Amino acid sequence: MKKKHQKTLALIFKQPTSANIDWKDIEALFFELGAKVSEREGSRIGVHLFNEIRVFHRPHPSPKTDKGAVASIRGWLKSNGVKS
Repeated sequence: MKKKHQKTLALIFKQPTSANIDWKDIEALFFELGAKVSEREGSRIGVHLFNEIRVFHRPHPSPKTDKGAVASIRGWLKSNGVKS
């Protein structure tokens, strides 16, 4: 895994939860982990990874991901064996 993705993963797993992660970096991490991303209605995207689909909202107008979304992503990754 590239250092950029390792850094994003470390930020996702950081405590307290960070609200300073660009969504594009999280989406790039999903691709690195083998995800397929599909566009949904509005700013939603479907992320197909770990044999399941999760739907997330791309943040706007700010590119930063909120703490709730980061915590949700962290839990999903952790439950599927991904570690920082």
